[in-house]
Amino acid sequence: MKISVITATWNCISTISDCLNSVNDQTFGDIEHIVIDGASGDGTVEFLRSRRDQLDVFLSEPDRGIYDALNKGIQRSSGDVVGFLHADDVFAGADVLGKVAREFDKNPEVSAVYGDLHYVLKDDLSHVVRRWESTQFTPKRLAWGWMPPHPTLYVRREWYERIGGFDTQFRVAADYLSVLQLFSQAGFKTEYLPEVLVKMRLGGVSNRSLQAVLKKSQEDWKALRRTRIGALGGFGALVWKNLSKVGQFR
Repeated sequence: MKISVITATWNCISTISDCLNSVNDQTFGDIEHIVIDGASGDGTVEFLRSRRDQLDVFLSEPDRGIYDALNKGIQRSSGDVVGFLHADDVFAGADVLGKVAREFDKNPEVSAVYGDLHYVLKDDLSHVVRRWESTQFTPKRLAWGWMPPHPTLYVRREWYERIGGFDTQFRVAADYLSVLQLFSQAGFKTEYLPEVLVKMRLGGVSNRSLQAVLKKSQEDWKALRRTRIGALGGFGALVWKNLSKVGQFR
């Protein structure tokens, strides 16, 4: 089994080395690392070129945002399974992809594997600020705003092809829309790994300010209305999706 790990970059010179090292440190052997850069101007491109021998695919050109970049990565991927490691993120351990691969190997009918995520300080990856502990998927949980931590989600590539990748009309919530589209399909079988797979630095595009949080909620609402999955016409899902985050800070 080959796993394609897609990383979208844009002006991330301060963190991209940690991301690349995290992929290179994985003990699982069959990894395809794809980096799609949005024409960075801070030295990121030059750094990536200096590490070109560690990348299976590297492209740098202007894009229409992170989901456009991720779509380009999916289109260029050749792995059986696709996952995303953002430029600010790192794997929680060296055997993360090995554990993911073993779950797929145990049951060929599994469509996706996901786990837990820790939010950490930007300058101290050992300092956990928020713990996102997921649960087993059920349709009822999905209807009430549940979603797995997207950076921990690994999906057989054919499923992304079925939904046409990410909808780039969504600037910050195309990942949530894709989860609704994928997890609501008949035959989409999942496996939950109850352990931390990824560490994410605080300050992402969807939570860096109150304005960003409001924008995220607006797009979440749009995704729920489009898919008609959310409880109480989508309102219950939106409310609980946000309230459930409160208990993650401890």
